[in-house]
Amino acid sequence: MKKKIVVFTGAGISAESGLRTFRGQDGLWEGYNLEDVATPEAWIRNPELVQRFYNLRRAACRKAEPNEAHKALLALEEKYNVVIITQNIDDLHERAGSEEVLHLHGEIIKSQSSKDPKLVYPIIGDNLEMGELCELGTQLRPHVVWFGEAVPNIDPAIRLVSEADIFIVVGTSLQVYPAANLLYEVKADCEVLVIDPNADAFIVPSITRVIKDNASTGVPKLVKNITK
Repeated sequence: MKKKIVVFTGAGISAESGLRTFRGQDGLWEGYNLEDVATPEAWIRNPELVQRFYNLRRAACRKAEPNEAHKALLALEEKYNVVIITQNIDDLHERAGSEEVLHLHGEIIKSQSSKDPKLVYPIIGDNLEMGELCELGTQLRPHVVWFGEAVPNIDPAIRLVSEADIFIVVGTSLQVYPAANLLYEVKADCEVLVIDPNADAFIVPSITRVIKDNASTGVPKLVKNITK
């Protein structure tokens, strides 16, 4: 039976495909205050602004291409049972060829009902417009988890991590909760590796092997080493 690898990816892996990280040092997200575009309150206050912001982000995500880190993870599937858990809302893992991808914070290429978040639909093209309705007759919104909302996929993610023989963390500072707690859900004999150039800036358990490298170089090196 193949060993199980669970890979947990964050903004750092997408940044190397040209997508800006989720929050800059100035507290802005691509020039917007998060409180104005990424909360349920923002949606109630100004849904047009929120739609416009995510339409721009969706267009950027569609233009971006998978990088060497995304592609290298696919090569792991030759020798391992691989599942990817990602904080990213883009579809770069899927476009690189990975099939088992669990999105913690939603998928920007999809919409959801404003009334029932379980009603999810694909978006054709870059834009989701005001006036586009779900089957219940309410406005469609981006299929993303906003600040203040529950993370529906956190329980499946915890289950997957608890089953891992190898847990690889790529491109995340492990500062966003509840996802950051996944590092502490591994079983005692699980091998844990963190790939991030700023890995020394955050606390990781003593069982962790830290690789201070960018995703696009660190991931291919690691994959080559463990698939020999």
